[in-house]
Amino acid sequence: MNVIEIDRLTKIYETHMRRGNITALDGVSLGVGQGEIFGLLGPNGAGKTSLLKVLLGITQATAGDVFIFGLRPSNPESRRKTGYLPENHRFPNHLTGQGLLEFTGRLFGLPQKVIDAQSDRILPLVGMDRWANTKIRKYSKGMMQRIGLAQALLPDPDILLLDEPTDGVDPVGKMEIRQVLQKVREEGKTIFLNSHLLSEVESVADRVAILSRGKVVRVDSVANLTRKQSQYQIEAAIGNNLVDVPAESGKVISVSSDGMLVEVPNFEGLNKIIDLLRLRGVLIKSVKPLTITLEQSFMEIVAGGEVAEGETRT
Repeated sequence: MNVIEIDRLTKIYETHMRRGNITALDGVSLGVGQGEIFGLLGPNGAGKTSLLKVLLGITQATAGDVFIFGLRPSNPESRRKTGYLPENHRFPNHLTGQGLLEFTGRLFGLPQKVIDAQSDRILPLVGMDRWANTKIRKYSKGMMQRIGLAQALLPDPDILLLDEPTDGVDPVGKMEIRQVLQKVREEGKTIFLNSHLLSEVESVADRVAILSRGKVVRVDSVANLTRKQSQYQIEAAIGNNLVDVPAESGKVISVSSDGMLVEVPNFEGLNKIIDLLRLRGVLIKSVKPLTITLEQSFMEIVAGGEVAEGETRT
């Protein structure tokens, strides 16, 4: 079941200038399933923030359909179970962290006892219980991100929309926020994550969409995006054995005494190479697909203008 459905979404900003209007989103289609962490990636100006604003009803789509829980963003009920952490947020700095959560709870119309119970649960979860009664003006950037995540979690949302949630957070804080997101996902909640820190997205996301110039150029799992197509590292005690691989099975890219890197057209070719090694009495320790980082994959896709949409709809 998809909690977010986006179909041929277009957003055009009128500039009333000679250079013409700006197309921020151009026919974007994707679906986000319940209980998954979905990452939204793209260079500056790709349309990521515009997409979030349309989802939240902050700005209206020029064309296309958008649904959250089957409801259009124009329906306030679509946001009742939605938590949101904006980028570069500005909370009233005269409030304390606890005061911010109480203010957020009142905006959602929650009873005071619910606000208190949620605050007691969430503040330790994001590591802010020690500073709950400290004025926000005294918070560091990392603490601001943590309390921002806390206010997004306060209404016990079924979906979290997070815009750069680890921006300005130190390495330990980033790890702790990743752990929080995993716990939230384990509760069956959905997380829609926009970040320029690709290493962070790679560590938590199930799938990602890559935007470029307002278009979706790829939607796929992180596992698929970081797997080097058809290349496998075989760890084996090859020693001085010579392995003559038939051309139809694949080719050997490199070989050493303790393994070899091969490129194969399919799994059948990989298995034939493994069979050849076994026939020569070679002890195979492991067979692993060669991987690249999500950042490397992202740069290849954006630079190549790829328009293969993998698992665009689920």
